[in-house]
Amino acid sequence: MTLRVPPLHGKKLLALFAAVLLIAARVQAEPLPLERAIRLALAHSTTSAIANADVQRAFASYRELRNNYLPQVTVGSGLGWSYGNPLAIGGSAPALVNAVAQSTVFNPAQRQFLNAAKIEWHASEFQDKDQRDAVIQDVVLTYAELARWEARLLRLQQDEAQAQQMEQAVTARLHEGVDSAVDLNKAKLTAARVRLHRIEARGSAEVLRRHLSTLTGLPISSIELAPETIPVLPPVTAEEDLSRKAIASSPAIKLAEHHSLAEAMRALGEHRALYPSLDFSAQYARLSTFNNYSQYYTHFQQDNATIGFALRIPLFNTSQRARAEAAEAEALKARKQAEAIRNQVAEETLKLQRAAEQLDAAREVAKLEYQLAQSGLEAAQTRIDAKTGTLHELADARVQAAERYLLFQDADFEYQRVRVNLLRATGDLEKWALPIPAPK
Repeated sequence: MTLRVPPLHGKKLLALFAAVLLIAARVQAEPLPLERAIRLALAHSTTSAIANADVQRAFASYRELRNNYLPQVTVGSGLGWSYGNPLAIGGSAPALVNAVAQSTVFNPAQRQFLNAAKIEWHASEFQDKDQRDAVIQDVVLTYAELARWEARLLRLQQDEAQAQQMEQAVTARLHEGVDSAVDLNKAKLTAARVRLHRIEARGSAEVLRRHLSTLTGLPISSIELAPETIPVLPPVTAEEDLSRKAIASSPAIKLAEHHSLAEAMRALGEHRALYPSLDFSAQYARLSTFNNYSQYYTHFQQDNATIGFALRIPLFNTSQRARAEAAEAEALKARKQAEAIRNQVAEETLKLQRAAEQLDAAREVAKLEYQLAQSGLEAAQTRIDAKTGTLHELADARVQAAERYLLFQDADFEYQRVRVNLLRATGDLEKWALPIPAPK
């Protein structure tokens, strides 16, 4: 006997081919550990690149002020036609070659501005660290939440199949006169709720998978999670003073403190702008013979040079005094902002610590309730197998176990979210997520 396979139409063949490609892509997709996802995100992150550019800009600003103490040499020419006494062109006498060198020798204001720029440069490094922690936090929470939705989706697919079987069984029992229409509506409601939860889980998982793809730069189809690679979160104890630890390690506080110190330096520099200053200056010029120099200068020579120092002593400058007072106000504002950020970090860290303790206890309660519901489901299934239980008892046990599972998942992720935020607040997030420091 020969088995004849019916020919496949074009659409069916295309659908089969697409399904085969999808399965092959899933098979070839390598698991993505959390550590690798974080390293890819740090290398691919636009916020980290922006923060690094800010560091480079602050360093360049510091070098700009520092290099004022090195001679700045300019070479040019001021050729031109003269009628009568040779007049200046662009601030210098007409010359074939003109070379000027200038630099700062002693300037109290410039020194304070240089210190302020150096402090701002180091402050930008703390901002870079804060952006790194933000990227790590985003990846960790996205990874953990996606793992939660994927696990829930697998559970809901099983629950949906069981709910459909239950609905079919109640429909058959309704035709036999065993169950009522109310029982059938209850079975349909259970199946509809499971389907709603499955659609919600699928949509949330797709959004998070795309976001993780954006963070890491990997194609969506190649992302295969490995939830077991998420490190165990360290416990939180009520006796530990995490607020003090957060104050000592917070990049936001250090950034605000450095900015306050830089503003104080600028205010001091504005005051010292009223002090005397000394600059070095040198100039060489080779003058031409066709600009009437020999007619107006008795001892004309083509090669001329000048070297010396320019001393400036401010005697009366009310506008500079007003500028210094405004800088003092800015320094006071920055100092108060640093104090406010310090208090805010301490308060938020304490809130996170207490919330983590509460959520840890709530997670344990949800876990025990789920275990009890699962035990009740197993007992109901045992009674069904022994033909001593009813179908509706099994359905109620399944619904309760499914609800407790969802509640336990929500409580567990909420604890993870708060605990990760607390790790970032205390400066331990990168150490926890990346035991080996990531290359910068």
